[in-house]
Amino acid sequence: MLNYYQKNVRVRFIGFLLMLLVLSVSANAQTVTVKGTVVSEGDNEPVPGALVTVKGTQKGTVTDIDGGFSIQASVGETLVVSFIGFKTNEVAVGTSTNLQITLSYSTSDLSEVVVVGYGSQIKKELTGAIQTVSEKDLKDLPVSSVAQKLQGRLAGVQINQTTGKPGQGMNVRIRGQLSVSGGSSPLYVVDGFPITGDINALNPDEIQEITVLKDAASTSLYGSRAANGVVLITTKKGVKGQTNVNLNVYTGWQTVPEKGRLEMLNAEEFAQFKKEYYTDAGQAVPEIFQNPADYRGKDNDWYGSMLETAPVTSYNLTVTSNKEKVNTAVIVGFFDQKGVVRNTDYKRYSLRLNTDYAVSDKVTIGVNIAPSYVVDNTPQTDGDRGTGILFNALHTWPVMPIYEENGELTSFNRFPSNTGNIFAYPNWLRSADEITNETKVTNILANTYLEWKPIKGLSFKTTFNAELNNSNYFFFNPSTATNRINVALPTVASSIRDEYQNLSWLNENIATYGRSIGDHNFEVLLGFSNQRFRQDRTRIAADTYADDRLPTIQGAINVNRGGTISGVNEWALTSVFSRLTYNYKSKYLFTASVRSDGSSRFGADNRWGVFPSTSLGWVLSDEGFLNTSSTVSFTKLRASYGVTGNNNIGNYTQYALVNNTINAAFGNTVFPGAGVTSLSNSNLGWETTTQFDIGLDLGLWEDRLTFVYDYYTKNTTNLLYAVQIPQESGFTNFNDNIGEIKFWGHEFSFTSVNTPGAFRWTTNANISFNRNEVLELADGIDRVYGSQHITKVGEPFGQFYGLQKLGNYANAEDLANSPKIPGRSTVGSIKLKDVNGDGVITNGGDNDDRTIIGNPFPDFTYGIINSFAYKNWDASITASGSQGNQLYMRHLYSTANLDGVFNMVAKVADRFRSPENPGEGIFGTTVGGGNVTGIERDWNNSNFVYDASYFTIRNITVGYTFKNLPKTFKSARIYGSAQNVWVFTDYWGGSNPEVSMQGNGQGDGGNLSPGVDLAGYPVPRTITFGVNVTF
Repeated sequence: MLNYYQKNVRVRFIGFLLMLLVLSVSANAQTVTVKGTVVSEGDNEPVPGALVTVKGTQKGTVTDIDGGFSIQASVGETLVVSFIGFKTNEVAVGTSTNLQITLSYSTSDLSEVVVVGYGSQIKKELTGAIQTVSEKDLKDLPVSSVAQKLQGRLAGVQINQTTGKPGQGMNVRIRGQLSVSGGSSPLYVVDGFPITGDINALNPDEIQEITVLKDAASTSLYGSRAANGVVLITTKKGVKGQTNVNLNVYTGWQTVPEKGRLEMLNAEEFAQFKKEYYTDAGQAVPEIFQNPADYRGKDNDWYGSMLETAPVTSYNLTVTSNKEKVNTAVIVGFFDQKGVVRNTDYKRYSLRLNTDYAVSDKVTIGVNIAPSYVVDNTPQTDGDRGTGILFNALHTWPVMPIYEENGELTSFNRFPSNTGNIFAYPNWLRSADEITNETKVTNILANTYLEWKPIKGLSFKTTFNAELNNSNYFFFNPSTATNRINVALPTVASSIRDEYQNLSWLNENIATYGRSIGDHNFEVLLGFSNQRFRQDRTRIAADTYADDRLPTIQGAINVNRGGTISGVNEWALTSVFSRLTYNYKSKYLFTASVRSDGSSRFGADNRWGVFPSTSLGWVLSDEGFLNTSSTVSFTKLRASYGVTGNNNIGNYTQYALVNNTINAAFGNTVFPGAGVTSLSNSNLGWETTTQFDIGLDLGLWEDRLTFVYDYYTKNTTNLLYAVQIPQESGFTNFNDNIGEIKFWGHEFSFTSVNTPGAFRWTTNANISFNRNEVLELADGIDRVYGSQHITKVGEPFGQFYGLQKLGNYANAEDLANSPKIPGRSTVGSIKLKDVNGDGVITNGGDNDDRTIIGNPFPDFTYGIINSFAYKNWDASITASGSQGNQLYMRHLYSTANLDGVFNMVAKVADRFRSPENPGEGIFGTTVGGGNVTGIERDWNNSNFVYDASYFTIRNITVGYTFKNLPKTFKSARIYGSAQNVWVFTDYWGGSNPEVSMQGNGQGDGGNLSPGVDLAGYPVPRTITFGVNVTF
């Protein structure tokens, strides 16, 4: 009985102790409200926007404008406080519930996670040549395209704005990559989806991060599309533990500065030139030019009248939320840019929804959808004489009136033939106003994914991506206007409707397994993908309208069969790929990858391509002989080798194509027929680029100074080219893979935290040297011609080609003792080099004296960015430049036509007049008419080639962040920004030393004909003021 009693008491006593223990633990784990302030080290200034989370949980908040925060946590838990530019601080939750947490400034970013192809890596462990630009580096720049925001920021990436047309003209070239016909644009990957279009429709405010992959080790997982480099774009997501509403609005204006414009003769100077022209030729001076002073103050600046001050406005609303299971970002944008050329209007409407949902601890699903709508009405400004209205406006006589006496625009101008006026000039302002040249583009990017993580380290992910693009182009030329010279008004009204419907879809299935065994860490990736693309095009051209007010197809009397097209383009790509990443103690690094692509674009006997790569890295600063250094904080050596491809060879190039519109007559009857127009090539394949890269990453004084160096060399082979074949075959050429080009270069990047304290000043700089040489073309072919260019074995790609100017024939003795053009060379005319030494100047043929006369590619490019922050103020200055590049001033054949048919550049006033008055030496005599002046005008020669080296202040931004705001606001910042502030250059042919155009105004000339200046749409200077508020 006693034992039972004692046992019962003992059990109850133990139960009582357990209850006390549970109550004690429960009391210790009780949730409390922790409040505090986050300040910066040294000046104790509040840090607004810092992220405060409870370690190991989804709980989190962000500090307000005064650096304050409030969060629920338990005693014993740990608060993690982080903010960009500061070292992360961890603070244990104790009995004190009112904390002041200090963050010290950080100069290192080695622990940052960097997006790479099909995954991410810690920056310290990267073995490839990769550069990243974050959201904070891109914000508040008043530009319409993503590429403009990257100018000057990346080593080895040359970004030129070839035209100032809104939303157009950005040429991106990574490591100088070139191809005869395969293009040089990089592959753009948005949220893991390799898009088929460009990125102009993408709202820059949607972007969280941009990563540029430059070497083969980084790009080879994209296989046959990666030879030109890869640009990874990651759009915004919600920040852990935060719900934010952000409104970013700016507005401003754009102008074309007077300084830098091409200087043309004004009305009085033009009349003076015409008077001297007739006097020097011994001819009677027309009455209207006998007194040039009559035109003083009566100038008609046709080019200047085409330009105007134009507004630009942008609205972006971003809502992000990251709760326990759902991460959502919604970005709504509207961008409205009136162009500096009259009647230019560019609008972009955009929406993006990014959502991730954690179904469980092991399953996550996500959906991204991003529709956009662009309306672009830009006059036909760019192009050659008779196509581009800016070119035409430049050389229109300044004595011709723009307005009638009643203030109305003139219709056209024409002077009597004895004045030398041989063309009728329409009013180009009327052309801009009345001709419709509108494109409407609807674009939808969408993707969804499912990710399953059955065990630690293992994940399976399947994605489905789609891109829909619908482009509708409408051109209508009414009877009252024209964009061409010498067209009588009223003219024949005409229209063009051109519609493209593109659909691309991609399914990818990826398995990833990562594990650490002791100090050994590895990750294996396996993937399989299918992508298809289809394009449907319908183009209808019509003319002869009875009424300009009814520009429908039915309203036209004639449908132009030659300008009407209906076609389909398709391609498919199937791929398998794999990557192994390994490191030992994060010190010895190794990566290997391989991708195999099967493409419908390749020949039937050469359908698959394999693209392997490997890379190594060694973190020397973790070795014993360096890890004690107070100077060297980080050192890493990298090396990589790999193979990539370029499949931009056309969709049906490998096939024998058939034209089914060939008619044949038998007797008096015409029968429809068909004929083979090209030969098939079942072995046609991709262009292949093999690349070796070696690099050094160096950090000094706790990474206050970082240095990155890369040397690369790469060879591109199997270039696609239409090889000429004997005409006896019945064909003119045969598409084949031929030739080889070698590229090599050096890239240097520097980052310096000049002052790390309360006044923080950082500098980022880069410089790149890219070179190339054509090693081989096809058998029996050692050169390929462009418009004013040559690509020749043993020389760099795409060089300017023509006759070398030595000057002008100074006098009769000089003419008699020099090689000349029989019957055309005179005293004062252009003097050219006799390259073959036969005593006669010959343009083409067997005795050709043409030679390489210039290089459109630079000796080096560079960029520098200085950023400043002091208390509430911040500022940045972005600049970039190019040295050694030249431009072919093609418009001189018209704007320096010495026969006086057009208005001319102001330098013509200082031309050769006589041996005693030889002028500046640029332009020769006007005496002798077209027989003499036509040499200088019509034969490609070095008088068209000029140095276009430049240094441009791209952007200056100054901002002020408000503090002590109502609790409703998390942050508020106002800013002012100037884009394309100053351009320093000796180039005198126009305001844009980055220009590159082709005669039809529809492109930049491509790889074979770059660097041609036809006086295109000017790049404006933009001044904006904005406000960025977060609630």
